[in-house]
Amino acid sequence: MSRGILCIVAGISCLTLSDSLAKWLAEYYAPIQLLFLRGLLALPVVCLLVLVQGGRRALRTQHFDIHMIRGAINVGTACCFYFSLTLLPLAEATAIAFSAPLFVTAISVTVLGERVDARAWLAVLAGFAGVLIVVRPGMSGFQPAALLPLVTAIGYAVMMVSARRIGRDEGMLTTMFYIALCQVLVSAAAQYWYWRPVQWEHAWGIAGIALCSTMGLGLITQAFRIAPASVVAPFDYTGLISATLLGWLIFHELPDAWAFVGAGFIAASGIYIALRQGSGARARRAASSPK
Repeated sequence: MSRGILCIVAGISCLTLSDSLAKWLAEYYAPIQLLFLRGLLALPVVCLLVLVQGGRRALRTQHFDIHMIRGAINVGTACCFYFSLTLLPLAEATAIAFSAPLFVTAISVTVLGERVDARAWLAVLAGFAGVLIVVRPGMSGFQPAALLPLVTAIGYAVMMVSARRIGRDEGMLTTMFYIALCQVLVSAAAQYWYWRPVQWEHAWGIAGIALCSTMGLGLITQAFRIAPASVVAPFDYTGLISATLLGWLIFHELPDAWAFVGAGFIAASGIYIALRQGSGARARRAASSPK
């Protein structure tokens, strides 16, 4: 389990570093161009990983249409997040985006008809209260840009729920490959309007975004492979710590007290939901096992 925890903490740190590089480069390039370049550099690496781990069979899919829809959602939500990084502190944008598990729970109930008990709903409501504390709609501290990472969270939740439509016949490696492929295909269509020549002094940053995002997703995937989800999922929220540190060290940003309070609500509710889902899954396995 300790290896799984180490993997997810390292993976989240890589993704936060990737976001930090995107925050810097988004001042020079459109988010859609950064996503295209990230996907273009990452796709060969992901493809090689898939072939080594799963062979050609892992590249086959019967749900290309679903993958394309998820790819389009991924590009749209990532663009919103990258754009928000130019307007908000890194930690604040990350905290709002981390409300995605709350939307996953809400969408699973309303769309898939899954059952959630009263305690889980209270956790969801507490998490949404945290989002409201960070965003502060209707108050003097409200920034419309705070809605962008909220759109990211909703889009990410839709992606996670839609993954269940793919079925268990396709593994996680296949899903990773098609996310990267569709990201390149969808974002490529917009380059005619948004492309700007890449400056040499920015090349290492773009390569860093691709490398860190690919490593981050790979490490997180490995964490969920080698340790129970209920153990590793709560460590997602170490990203709030790394985002705060990087925002402070690199961009000299420090969220206000209300942002810290709201982030605490979001993290606590997400951790509770993850732990409760894990205990529920163990109880179902125990009930279905032969006596």
